[in-house]
Amino acid sequence: MAFTNYSDLKTEIANYLGRDDLTSQIPTFVRLAEERLRRDLRIRQMLKVATANTVADDSTISLPADFIAMKDLHLDTTPVRVLQFQNTSNFFRNARVTEKGVPTMYTLLGSEFQFAPKPDTAYTLRMVYYYKPDFLSDSNSSNLFLANCPDLLLYSALAEAEPYLMNDERIQTWASLYDRGLASLRASDDDSEYPSSPMSITLSTR
Repeated sequence: MAFTNYSDLKTEIANYLGRDDLTSQIPTFVRLAEERLRRDLRIRQMLKVATANTVADDSTISLPADFIAMKDLHLDTTPVRVLQFQNTSNFFRNARVTEKGVPTMYTLLGSEFQFAPKPDTAYTLRMVYYYKPDFLSDSNSSNLFLANCPDLLLYSALAEAEPYLMNDERIQTWASLYDRGLASLRASDDDSEYPSSPMSITLSTR
C-alpha cells in the first residue's frame, strides 16, 4: 500500500475510481468506511485499559465516551473480583438488583453500566474494552485503522463511493475484497492470542 496518511488515502481513492472531481465527496466515503470498521472490527490494537470508581448506593456508571464493546471488567480488589455480564432480561430477574453489597454482575443500559448488587461503598473498576479510534481528518492524518488495516479502509471507502457514482456493479468487487481482508485480519488476530508452539508439561525428578 502506498498510502500512510489521510491525504494519500484520499488520493488513492480518487485514483482507484479514476476521478479527479470528487474532492468534497471522498471525505464522506472515508468517514462511512471508518463507521463500518468500528462496527465490524475487534482486534487487539483496539483494546484500551481504563479505571472508574463506583459510588455507594448508586448502581450505575457512565460508559467511556469511546466505548464499543467490553473485553473484561473486574473490581480492583484483593482478590480480584471478575464481574459477570448478563443481558438485561436475566439481569433484572436474577442479579439481586435490589440488594446492596459487592457487585458481582453487570449489564449495559444505553450509555451506562448497571451493577448488582448495588455497590455498598466505592469500588475501583478496571475495564479492558474495545474503543473507537478517532476519525481521520486534515488535522488527524492517521489512526489505528489506517496504521493496521489500510486495505480494509480503502476497499470500504470504494464500496461506499460506488452508489454515489451510480456504478453499482463495482460494489460487489470492493465488498468481496473487504470481506476477504476482514476474515484474514480476524484470523491473524486470533492466532496472535495463542502461543505458536503447544504447551508442554515437564516432570521434575529428584
